Amino acid sequence: MTDLRPNSGDQTLDVERLNEWIGERLPGHGLPLQASRIGATTGMANALFLISRGEHRWVFRQPPAVKNDPSASDTVREWRLLCALEGTDVPHPAPLALCEDLEVLGRPFMIMGLINGFTPGFELPEPFLSDLSLRRDLGFAYVDGCARLASVDWVAGGLEGLGKPDGFLERQVPRWMAQLSRYQVRELPGLDTITDWLERNRPTQSPAGILHGDYSPFNVMVSPDAPGRLAAIVDWDTGTIGDPVLDIGHLLARWTEPGEEPVLQDQAGGNEGYPTRVEMAALYAEMTGRDLSALPYYQALALFKLAAILEGTFSRQRAAGVPDEQNMMVETVPRLLRFANAFATGERR
Repeated sequence: MTDLRPNSGDQTLDVERLNEWIGERLPGHGLPLQASRIGATTGMANALFLISRGEHRWVFRQPPAVKNDPSASDTVREWRLLCALEGTDVPHPAPLALCEDLEVLGRPFMIMGLINGFTPGFELPEPFLSDLSLRRDLGFAYVDGCARLASVDWVAGGLEGLGKPDGFLERQVPRWMAQLSRYQVRELPGLDTITDWLERNRPTQSPAGILHGDYSPFNVMVSPDAPGRLAAIVDWDTGTIGDPVLDIGHLLARWTEPGEEPVLQDQAGGNEGYPTRVEMAALYAEMTGRDLSALPYYQALALFKLAAILEGTFSRQRAAGVPDEQNMMVETVPRLLRFANAFATGERR
């Protein structure tokens, strides 16, 4: 495959240079390295490649050439989190190799174990597509992974210093408004209303734990056979130590029940058969012992945060000359803010 130069895009990979770096770090030394692109290939997604030497296969992961914010897509942060999860009951890709030397491929990268499973974001394979009873297990499996993560002893895992858990909730609105101010180029209806509500209704922070930061069906992998169970939680580059209730808030804020208007999209395969938000919240509370009486706050905060991040995509596309009628974020960001306010007022529960 052709050479990948710094900031030249994410579609190609210098396999010879990568193979030279891998050397004897992984099995198959001396064999040629093969690579093929997997996952999303546009936007702010990390570059993912399936790489192999002989019978050995792994996943290569590298941050995108362009980020909304310098703190985004932190490969070293992701590596630390994956290493901390080794030996726990949280399903995750095995961390195999990390390179921080920019002379190798222009950006840091990591190599992870390959997971046997599927990502249930937009589509479901059989038997989950046809058997609605399996979807109930699937929804609860998402909660199970989120709850297990919240219960990990992060200090024992060596994650002190990864984040600043004290005052985590107090920093959220100022932190995301500061990032938004660096690229906002339009008025956003509902922004002032939700930020004011979040500041006035902030609850007592839940005990500190590992926070994935973007927990949803798009960032988990499910084992291919019934019953529904997680094979891995993936995409850890936004993880930190903070208030883990924000993860279940993010999952449930985007969860659509039958007959509801979706915040972003319906569940994979349609909304029938899945558990309700109330049922999923009850399972999380039972598994973790955490107080979810302020769950609407976390749901509103999660959608506000996502809106702030995706507005960066809108601004970048507008700056690149993409007409607004072709820019998905024109309507997506205001929609997220509208639903954030709906959770705040109790219109959405």
